[in-house]
Amino acid sequence: MDGSVPQQRMSLRYLSVAQLTSVVERSHVRLCAVLVLLSLACFLPGFTTLQPMDRDEPRYAQASKQMMETGDFVDIRFQDEARNKKPVGIYWMQSVAVSVGQALGVPEARTTIALYRIPSLFGALATVLLTYWAALAFFGRRGAFLTAALMATCVILMVEARLAKTDAMLTACSVAVMGGLARAYLSRGAGTLPRRALWLFWTGFAFGILIKGPLVIMFAGLAAAVLSYKERSGRWLMTLKPWQGLAFTLAVVLPWFIAIAINTKGAFYAEAIGHDMLGKVGTAQKVHWAPPGFYLISFFATFWPGAILAAIAVPFAWIHRREEPVAFALAWIVPSWIVFEAVPTKLPHYTLPLLPAVAIITVMAIARHFVGPQRPAAKVATVLIPFIPVGLTIGLSAIGWTFDRMIPYRALPFLATSSLLALWAWWLFAKNRMVPTLWASFVSAVFLAVGVFGFAQLDLRSLKVSGRLAEAAHNVPCADPQVGTLGYREPSLVFLTGTNLEMIDSGAQASAFLNQGGCRVVFVEKRYEGEFRTENERLKQQPTLSTRIHGFNINSGRRVDIAVYGTGF
Repeated sequence: MDGSVPQQRMSLRYLSVAQLTSVVERSHVRLCAVLVLLSLACFLPGFTTLQPMDRDEPRYAQASKQMMETGDFVDIRFQDEARNKKPVGIYWMQSVAVSVGQALGVPEARTTIALYRIPSLFGALATVLLTYWAALAFFGRRGAFLTAALMATCVILMVEARLAKTDAMLTACSVAVMGGLARAYLSRGAGTLPRRALWLFWTGFAFGILIKGPLVIMFAGLAAAVLSYKERSGRWLMTLKPWQGLAFTLAVVLPWFIAIAINTKGAFYAEAIGHDMLGKVGTAQKVHWAPPGFYLISFFATFWPGAILAAIAVPFAWIHRREEPVAFALAWIVPSWIVFEAVPTKLPHYTLPLLPAVAIITVMAIARHFVGPQRPAAKVATVLIPFIPVGLTIGLSAIGWTFDRMIPYRALPFLATSSLLALWAWWLFAKNRMVPTLWASFVSAVFLAVGVFGFAQLDLRSLKVSGRLAEAAHNVPCADPQVGTLGYREPSLVFLTGTNLEMIDSGAQASAFLNQGGCRVVFVEKRYEGEFRTENERLKQQPTLSTRIHGFNINSGRRVDIAVYGTGF
């Protein structure tokens, strides 16, 4: 009656939580299991239902699909166009994933985008686990866990885990390399590195090259150069056994690089180096120009929820820059970041391989009680933690109402919960409870992933133009129609309708395409319909108008109205 029993129950509850935490922290395996569960909670919602995201994702997936269609696993092509931009690694991984899906009986496996995303999912999971491993060179298990959790919950890795592209797997390779390099630098003079560190370093190095060319060399090379200058010696690099490692790297990468040189008569290197790589350095490609400082600004969205805590940790990094762990993390971040800011072509995911080092410095600063409400303007600045989920809740509701005249109701409970948890994280920060702040942010990120990717995107039908067009073509009452498109020509449409999708340039050509006989379907944007109808009248043909698709093309930034015409049925 005096309240002792409730108090005892409360004490036991807190004791059990503390004991559970202690049990988990005593084992690398258990900590990694928690990280995998946290990662999957962030990466899996919407993994199978998100449409192919134009334009890069379907280009990669379509090239992999064509490899399986032709049996040529050396040449990389999108329809008839050679994709002499990136090495072959990710295409092979995607081809293996889809082939396994086919063997397991997945229906229409080659047009199931989720199968092509499996390497990215594995790459994102590997990024989280390798971040944990890399961070163990800097501090203990709890710090390494929090560092990896910051990566698992950051927005940009959640996005890349769902896209059939190179960046998640490249980041995993880069973290393996930098984790090995960290051990070589921080333990220099202590003899040879453990075999596992050497194996991870050189495997990441070789496969990083096979996935995205010289970027992994840049990350490791710039960091090694800065640190060697600092130490006035590069002898510490010898613990990485460079001669054996380089021999292994050449054995992995040379066969394909030689084969593609022979197959394309050197055209791959001329375009990949002269156009793709140097083109990005010299001039901004198409619409991807942005001024220096772009990555600093976009960082507050891409590294949410940890971004503002990382920003508060910047003075810590400067004050302690001569300490070896901090010096290594800065050497990992700063030189490559400067390169990315200097290059005119900018995309938010380019700096993803540098974010594990940002997470390391952030956790260092938190562990040493530098990050907290006592820092100048910190209480106000950390409003960014709830700003992202609250902003997405409002923004997605506005988009849904503007384009589809409906609000994504199914997503709202999850988005609201994410917002409330983020507000709680802000309150915890103001109370100087940093680890609970992190945990509230992590759980907020999980609910955000479920809300945005699991539900909201399902209700935004106006953004799913390619999928609706492909469905319209598949539903015509004849088997295997020939399909053409006029006006709308996003890569996702090629992936979903088939490699033989014909790209048409005028209304007259569209009419002539239908006039060739057989079962045919053509997609005609409204701006070309007048010419198309005039030519049909001249040819005295009356194609069937199956349906009209209204939507919004994200890449062109405009509404589209596309008619689906057919003949032969």
